Amino acid sequence: MVPFAGWEMPLQYSGIINEHRAVRSRVGLFDVSHMGEILVDGPDALPALQRLVTNDVAQLAVGRGLYTPMCYPDGGIVDDLTLFRVGPTRFLLVVNAATTAEDLAWIEEHRDGAVVRDISREMALLALQGPGAARVLSALTALPVSDMRPFDVIPQAEVAGRRVFLSRTGYTGEDGFEIGPAWEDAPAIWDALLDAGGVDGLVPAGLGARDTLRLEAGYMLYGTDIDKTTSPLEAPLGWTVKWEKGNFIGREALLSQRERGPERRLVGLMVEGRVVARPGHVILHDGRPVGTVTSGTFSPTLQTSIALGYVPRALAVQGTVLSVEIRGRNVPARVTRLPFYRARR
Repeated sequence: MVPFAGWEMPLQYSGIINEHRAVRSRVGLFDVSHMGEILVDGPDALPALQRLVTNDVAQLAVGRGLYTPMCYPDGGIVDDLTLFRVGPTRFLLVVNAATTAEDLAWIEEHRDGAVVRDISREMALLALQGPGAARVLSALTALPVSDMRPFDVIPQAEVAGRRVFLSRTGYTGEDGFEIGPAWEDAPAIWDALLDAGGVDGLVPAGLGARDTLRLEAGYMLYGTDIDKTTSPLEAPLGWTVKWEKGNFIGREALLSQRERGPERRLVGLMVEGRVVARPGHVILHDGRPVGTVTSGTFSPTLQTSIALGYVPRALAVQGTVLSVEIRGRNVPARVTRLPFYRARR
């Protein structure tokens, strides 16, 4: 157990590598109840959210969700979050644990008449992830969960006899579901999932495997790879910025950055050998410092070291040869296309 954003969190159960491989090949179960949940409701909810986030909330039908950054006026990222339309005028935002209070304050400041409520202490969250996730979940619900599309949501589902929020989402790069029961129902659902998944080799998984899995999948971690000093155009999140929807907070700054081109970009790096690049390690080009590593690990799936880091735009080209200074050595690295790993569907 380790402290994380004010919570005591499981780093590992049976070992990070074992848990990682179970999610890639079978199924794993994460307790991610530390995540924040914010309801935004009422006739003014949609226009408020359209202004708050970069993605296009108006295109969401009830029962659908999307991933989006939320920006400051200067284009820096307040947080990256998942947003679901759970009713005609009702939306649920799942936000990062470390930024829940700041997100809530920012949303309330710009709510424009919408009703905003923090339900983080009412709703737990369990993430069932891996190629066997739909099969395990089907044993505990009458719903046709295999027919759900990515980012589909059922606001009032029933799993193991308890009412839950259910979405086909995750943070591992594999198929999976996120299950949001009432806080008091979470232990029973956790136990039911472990029992139902026994035949499929389900294992509980902790923060360690969650981090290695998300990095292989090219997912960014707020506070590490993106934050208020980075923009969606510097990170590979330009696809989440919907210019055509009209005004939103940060639009003018991002338009200016798009016109002149971001000075730096976040890239994937394949690092030679088994030595691991860690956050803060210097990235070099021809022996000259050009950036820093933000995330790094040894990939259990690819059996090589991988990392994310910011480099000048001219160097953010697939195949560019760089190096990373690790323990006094300049270890060769090469810019590669993200994600490092893509699951077969």
